[in-house]
Amino acid sequence: MFLDEVTVTVSGGKGGAGCIAFRREKFIPRGGPAGGDGGRGGDVIFRATTAENTLLRYRYRRSLAAENGRPGEGSERTGRSGESLVCPVPLGTQVFDEDGVHLLADLVDEGQTFCAARGGRGGKGNAHFKTATRQAPRFAQPGEPGERRVLRLVLKLLADVGLVGYPNAGKSTLVSRISAARPEIGDYPFTTLVPNLGVVDAGDDRSFVVADIPGLIEGAHRGRGLGDRFLRHIERCRVLALLVDVSSHEGRDPVEDLATIERELALYDERLAARPRIVVATKTDALDEPERLARLEREAARKSVPFLAISAVRGEGLRELVGRLARIVFETPRTADPGDNHSGREPR
Repeated sequence: MFLDEVTVTVSGGKGGAGCIAFRREKFIPRGGPAGGDGGRGGDVIFRATTAENTLLRYRYRRSLAAENGRPGEGSERTGRSGESLVCPVPLGTQVFDEDGVHLLADLVDEGQTFCAARGGRGGKGNAHFKTATRQAPRFAQPGEPGERRVLRLVLKLLADVGLVGYPNAGKSTLVSRISAARPEIGDYPFTTLVPNLGVVDAGDDRSFVVADIPGLIEGAHRGRGLGDRFLRHIERCRVLALLVDVSSHEGRDPVEDLATIERELALYDERLAARPRIVVATKTDALDEPERLARLEREAARKSVPFLAISAVRGEGLRELVGRLARIVFETPRTADPGDNHSGREPR
């Protein structure tokens, strides 16, 4: 199951209480106070790792608490500090505050960490409070409570190429032909309900990652269909491949489909409108009106956007498509994503 958003409560460990104790040793008639300090509470830490793909492990584990520190002991022995709780999250995880507006961390690199809740400081034992006029203090400090707050974790997939298009435009079939990914494929709209990632071999020991995004329809930027929920997964992509079905069995016009896709991307985030892209005409094996393909090619040329026609079923044009995508990917630096909520709306 793919889970890309979850709300969790994080709690740092409570610091251990300071100890009230006195030395009572043979041959030391005036032992004095000897209470040790309490140990520090553990922290709650999020760590990015490639071993995780979704936030599924936090679906039912919504409360994350680190270990409390142990109290101090006699003979000025400090209590043991609590163990920190290290929580693995997939690369591309963003940590927001409870309202989902203020970004606290953007974990995009392997091993990158964020301390979500700090543990409380341990209390001081009575040995700290001895003075010339107060030689037998009978009090100590309690441990401080750890930080506690509610956070929202939002996952944005890290992919080089985002496949965007109407439902049933052939995105899943394309991913299955150029990578080892095996997304669900069906002859009906919205077959893809979650994003799928595939690693594409570009030759010369190089590869890039493609993301198959659920179908986009008109009004997606307002939450219609599934597009709004998953559009954030293409915000980090270096290249966008706009897939347009040129067969006539859907009864749509390919030029209008292309215009709708570009409009929805721009309305969701205007920066996506300037992202490097390529228009890919799909299902040419089912093309019965060549003029549909010619019109789409002319429209792409008018917009100065690279164009390529393919048939994923027959394997036509796939090698050239992979080559073109590879060239664009390796010539384009990864998109600088400050991690803010680009669309201006709260994550759902």
